[in-house]
Amino acid sequence: MSEDSGTASTRLIHPGLLDIVPDVSAPADPRTVTTALTGFRDVEIGVWDITPGVAEDVEVDEIFLVLAGAGRVAFEDGSSIDLRPGVLVRLVAGDRTVWTIDEPLRKLYLA
Repeated sequence: MSEDSGTASTRLIHPGLLDIVPDVSAPADPRTVTTALTGFRDVEIGVWDITPGVAEDVEVDEIFLVLAGAGRVAFEDGSSIDLRPGVLVRLVAGDRTVWTIDEPLRKLYLA
């Protein structure tokens, strides 16, 4: 069987190799960039990057895999998760979190 090159490009995605640059004009520290890559049924699949710093968030239902970087995410109940490549995390809609990023972090998410 031959492979259609147009179709193959939509099947192969290298999220760790994407060159994504935060919007430096945005008045935020840390800066984030969200890049939707594709979807599957009602799930968005994408890459999220964040520069070092501290950020608070209210989460949506999400599963993510850390691809690069280091930091931690702390939850309202006092628990926290250390973030490093290979860590898989499940967030629940409504979770209030504090992200402390030590090294630029990239995650692959499903939300």
